[in-house]
Amino acid sequence: MERITSFSIDHTRLKPGLYVSRLDSFGGVEATTFDLRLKTPNGGEYLTTAASHTFEHLGATFLRNDPEFKTKTIYFGPMGCRTGFYAVFFGIYDSEGMSQLFVDMCSFIESFEGEVPGTKEAECGNCADHDLIKAKAEASAYKSVLESLSEETSQYPV
Repeated sequence: MERITSFSIDHTRLKPGLYVSRLDSFGGVEATTFDLRLKTPNGGEYLTTAASHTFEHLGATFLRNDPEFKTKTIYFGPMGCRTGFYAVFFGIYDSEGMSQLFVDMCSFIESFEGEVPGTKEAECGNCADHDLIKAKAEASAYKSVLESLSEETSQYPV
């Protein structure tokens, strides 16, 4: 089997940031996958499942309601390693051009009050596993990363 691209990234040099993970084209349709890296890989600090789950619900809600990206959002969800999220969009984009969208998403999560969308038993497969307070803290920390993006935190290490 071929080794997939994401396993070819040197995770020992990867820092929290916003990276283009993949650019794909099929049948004339183009898509960009982003790696929203909130935590340093193998750094000992990971997203809790409850914070990640809430961040996912709120992030997906934000993206699917954004006037420009609601019809361009294919997927938003967590990485199994609990160090971040993947976001997939129709179209070709770069980290610099998309950073403001994700800053706005983090601001939405930081300021969210009330019942997290999609957390009723009929709407979610693990409705008891949510933590809005920790999701807000993760969004705040990641927003700081996004607001100071550099080449080192927006391009995969070679």
